[in-house]
Amino acid sequence: MVFMKKPTAFAFLALLLTVDFAIAQHADWPQWRGPQRDAHAAAQKLLQEWPEGGPQVKWQFAEAGSGYSAVAVSQGRLYTMGALDDGCYAFCLDAATGKQIWKSKFARLSVNDDYNRDWGGGPRGTPTVVDDQVFVLSDVGVLAALAKDNGAVQWTTDFAQDHGGKIPYWGYSESPLVDGDRVMVTPGKSNFMIGLDRKTGDKLWTSKGFDAEAQYVSIMRGNVGDKHFYVTASKEGLMGFDVESGEILFQDSATGNKVAVIPTPVLAGDQIYHTSAYGAGNTLLKLVDDGEKIQVESVYALQGKTMENHHGGTVLVDGIIYGFTKANRGMWLAQNLESGEKMWEERLGENRSGSLCYADGRLYCYNDKDGSVHLVTPDKSGWKSNGSLTLPKQTDIPRNKGAIWAHPVVADQTLFIRDQDLIYAFDIKRK
Repeated sequence: MVFMKKPTAFAFLALLLTVDFAIAQHADWPQWRGPQRDAHAAAQKLLQEWPEGGPQVKWQFAEAGSGYSAVAVSQGRLYTMGALDDGCYAFCLDAATGKQIWKSKFARLSVNDDYNRDWGGGPRGTPTVVDDQVFVLSDVGVLAALAKDNGAVQWTTDFAQDHGGKIPYWGYSESPLVDGDRVMVTPGKSNFMIGLDRKTGDKLWTSKGFDAEAQYVSIMRGNVGDKHFYVTASKEGLMGFDVESGEILFQDSATGNKVAVIPTPVLAGDQIYHTSAYGAGNTLLKLVDDGEKIQVESVYALQGKTMENHHGGTVLVDGIIYGFTKANRGMWLAQNLESGEKMWEERLGENRSGSLCYADGRLYCYNDKDGSVHLVTPDKSGWKSNGSLTLPKQTDIPRNKGAIWAHPVVADQTLFIRDQDLIYAFDIKRK
């Protein structure tokens, strides 16, 4: 008989430290809105309350160029995009120190004739990092595949010239979805949505039966029953395309509008929640696989003083949708997913929009005017702040009509905040 020694306190401590290290090392945010594109960060141990004045700044990078691109973080490296004087660039930084590893020019600089740049120029989407590649999309619709290690351009394609698309009124803004061997994007018009071979850039897939200009929505993949679909939105509202055939499986017009549709749909089992501004409001759809297509049942479609998200996105936590509504002059709002009932609202200063993400039991709410970030406990009973920070310095790049619109990111126990050329990294590790 073999007798095992009782584990010592030292052994337990070593095990806990190993687990904590593993969690921290694998807390990537490799694409738009995080690992699952739902604004939920990977598991990591983070501060539950912030000290007066907010967490400590780990580093600052001040040469990211102009644009609203958020950051992606993968295996200790940070990726983003920005416009410099001679073109559109992708940047790679050491996520721990902020030191630049490489930058790569992959597209031309936009000009005023390309689209309405009164709200600022530069790239709007977020890089997508998969295996040894990084996929980036410029504001004028140049999609590029880059080598992850050094930024070398592997291939490019132009949405307008190569696929018959048209630059949207405020520039291309989506973030590519990589689905297996496909890079899924939305040039618009007759090739409304396409799937490209991620190694070569060759077209593998095209949506069918829909012709409209692209909006600013990033694609999600979902399924109900045996039906797998890509869902996005246009001015006509939501639509889902069959992953294999490209045929339209469902459509719903509730969140369409005549100006701009921007937020990413939120998938919750056999339901889809979506919201947009300019009077559209929000909707919850239940999807039913009828064997041939997907039938859409409207649970609710709400307008008025409810969630009317402009472009900061929403996040679902424990049955509650959180986000910033443009309705009623702008405020943070919580909404019951199943009923659509407004749970609470909170106005903070003169901010007119805000973006957010969720990590380790807390919401990170980033305001677009004053540059403040609030650490909030998600709670259906009301706004519960656990501290805040304000950017040490806002950008000197002229905003024109724009504001602070890059979304917050939590990865590697660090909060990454961008304002145009400035990127800040805040230490939010729980000791």
